Amino acid sequence: MGMRRALIDLTPLRSSPRFRRLWIGRTCSGFGSQMTLVAVMFQVWRMTGSTIWTGAVGLAQAVPLIVFGLAAGSLTDRTDRRRLYLIATTGEAACSVLLAAQGFSGRLPVAGVLLLVAAQACFVAGAGPASRTFIPRLLPKNQVAAGLALNRISMQAAMLAGPALAGLILGWAGVGGCYLIDAITFALAFYGAFGLPPMRPQGEPSRPGLHGVLDGLGFLVRNPPVRGALLTDLAATVLSMPVSLFPLINAERFGGNPRTLGLFLTAIAAGGIIASVFSGTFTRLPRPGLVMLAGSATWGGALALFGAVPDPWLGLAFLVVAGAADTLAVVSRGTIVQLNTPDALLGRVVAAEQIVGQAGPDVGNMRGGLVASATSGTAALVSGGLLCLAAVAVVGAATPGLRRSVTARPGRDHGPGQPGRAGRDHRVGPDQRPARPGPVGAAGRRR
Repeated sequence: MGMRRALIDLTPLRSSPRFRRLWIGRTCSGFGSQMTLVAVMFQVWRMTGSTIWTGAVGLAQAVPLIVFGLAAGSLTDRTDRRRLYLIATTGEAACSVLLAAQGFSGRLPVAGVLLLVAAQACFVAGAGPASRTFIPRLLPKNQVAAGLALNRISMQAAMLAGPALAGLILGWAGVGGCYLIDAITFALAFYGAFGLPPMRPQGEPSRPGLHGVLDGLGFLVRNPPVRGALLTDLAATVLSMPVSLFPLINAERFGGNPRTLGLFLTAIAAGGIIASVFSGTFTRLPRPGLVMLAGSATWGGALALFGAVPDPWLGLAFLVVAGAADTLAVVSRGTIVQLNTPDALLGRVVAAEQIVGQAGPDVGNMRGGLVASATSGTAALVSGGLLCLAAVAVVGAATPGLRRSVTARPGRDHGPGQPGRAGRDHRVGPDQRPARPGPVGAAGRRR
């Protein structure tokens, strides 16, 4: 029984057919998303031979999410979320079909390819907040953390296997084949979405325009657990994101061997999958705030040690630890956001969470690159990890509501959308009625 409780909790897949269909569809679609990411990078590099243009791919994905994210969250809190998700997913699928067409024809200039990528990111900005509101409506509160862990492991599996599959398809059918497979996987995404019931926001609908966005930001400022969770995530990503330093560390420790460069990201993904497989050890714990603080602190400490140790293989072991800690932090953060935000505000809050997840790593990679250019890769990693530890300690000490936040007691099934004791502990007051916002992380879509 001890080992069974340590493994990932599959109860949401067994107990909720709607969640199961949605999870299967989004998992398959996630593989297509990662294939498109690799195909776009490959196509742009082949067309230009310029790292500036390949860097522009990330910009084309990130800017629409940041610019339209909060407005999309406000819209999510005013309309049927299922319908909005279907409309946005249809737009994503149409962009994948257009990418496949140009991939086979080879006639679209590189600026046109980036325009299609940006257009698809605009639809992702709409689908993301809507999809992040589904779990608390499909699962009882004591299964929310398990549902988030299942979403996390499907994303990590796609990130681990999707690029490798894309490499095989690129050699066989070219970039058009990768884009076409991505377009086909949307059929499974629709399979999951069409099984959902209508999901209109509960409570007072969002005010239109800027007023609704400000209501959501006001809730973030006033609610200690949610505010602390997002600040902790920003501390971990902005201060210690290591990805931009991997080529430099690879050159210093592995002689610049291109075969070993991929090991850095693989090590982080492997740690995340291990943590997800054994996520029952933390999703069943009643205090996600403490789990998140511990996970974020371990992330910073592991990256500082990765920078400090000279042995390259021991360094990779610390990256595995960092990947596992990141999964603890991300799943716990999602649990805190979902269980401490009123349904009327969830679209706006998860939109803010999506922006933090997108912009934080990008800013953190820029910070790491600037510090390394002025000092060294080791100094950038060690200083970033130590700064992360200090920031997490400050947020934890200054936010007792984050440390004390609790989930529903294990074994108590309060039903989807029905608050249990934990929900009453953090119910907002009358002055906080306006709305509750609710990945993709920096690398992929449909997270």
